[in-house]
Amino acid sequence: MLIGMVAGETSGDMLGAGLMHAIRQRHPQARFVGVGGPLMLAQGFESITPMERLSVMGFVEPLGRLPELLRLKRDLVTRLSSEQAAVFIGIDSPGFNLRLEQNLHDVGIKTVHYVSPSVWAWGKGRIKKIARAVDLMLALFPFESEIYQQQGIPVHCVGHSLADRIEPGQDQAWVRQQARAVLQVPETAPVVCLMPGSRKDEVQRLAPVFIAAALQCLVQKPDLQFVIPCANERRREQIDTLLAQALVDAPTARQAFLVTDGGSHQAMQAADLVLLASGTATLEALLLKRPMVVCYRLSALTWALARRLVKVPFISLPNLLAGRELVPELLQDQVTASVVSAEVLSWLDDNARQESLYDAFEAIHQSIRLDADQQAAAAVCQLLDEAAH
Repeated sequence: MLIGMVAGETSGDMLGAGLMHAIRQRHPQARFVGVGGPLMLAQGFESITPMERLSVMGFVEPLGRLPELLRLKRDLVTRLSSEQAAVFIGIDSPGFNLRLEQNLHDVGIKTVHYVSPSVWAWGKGRIKKIARAVDLMLALFPFESEIYQQQGIPVHCVGHSLADRIEPGQDQAWVRQQARAVLQVPETAPVVCLMPGSRKDEVQRLAPVFIAAALQCLVQKPDLQFVIPCANERRREQIDTLLAQALVDAPTARQAFLVTDGGSHQAMQAADLVLLASGTATLEALLLKRPMVVCYRLSALTWALARRLVKVPFISLPNLLAGRELVPELLQDQVTASVVSAEVLSWLDDNARQESLYDAFEAIHQSIRLDADQQAAAAVCQLLDEAAH
């Protein structure tokens, strides 16, 4: 049985790998072809192009890559239709995957979209497109299901696999101590984890501001330590370059920065606070019960378009899931070194504010801990069984 899958970024690769493993428990001979990352490749996935080629965010940025993306979509349709794929599963990356799902749906291949596009944020025009292209929507969060049910689109809320992998109710002091021992970070120093994103353009916009803010924080708190986990080797090279440029006039500050290959989980566990780009990492920080400052910065043109279209009061997952502001969000022009550093310092100095988040984070954790990999695999296999009869 051939199953097509496309994951466009690190978080999708993680979801895809978990789903592959769970499907193989039911169909051991299943083959998986499409676009995936290292976690999926480790399970025998056949990727026809590196996943990095799909990691483009925004409205305008993909236009420069349009010929390449159209060629990739055409190649995937040809391959999956000629080999009669049983089902195609698009994991997130809706700009690319929904178009691909429409083409595959038109030639009779069953289609699943894993991770609901933000139809609740961007208005409901997109829901009609989803209804035409998708046989099954796998949503991560309970609040997303209603809009699909209203439109008669089959939807299954599976929860989030990160919530399954991270144990709730852990002793946070002990966890922090263990993580710091592994990273060799001083046990008593204040530690901030910096996570400017996993995409090249995202890191280019946020990392210089994060590093500049860190240097301003060091003036107030000279014992501060910063840990920067890098999503992959290319981001490591990018971060190292940006850090070297920022430290030309402050070379002695280099000892305050620890750059690691991967290990975001451990870096967050070691930290008192996480400064990060809006995205899946905010959910990881929530599940690890870490206070955070969330930053969101797009190109000027994309931001101008987004401001006209976005229909929700929050952009970060912790606030969306809580339905109120739990963590601060700094948007676009607010993302400056002085504003970011002031926000970081205010959190580090307010233990009561940090501790007040714990119960809210714990409640959200429990609500999305639903055994996502198995739930998603069961829903996909049910779709296949229904198609066969």
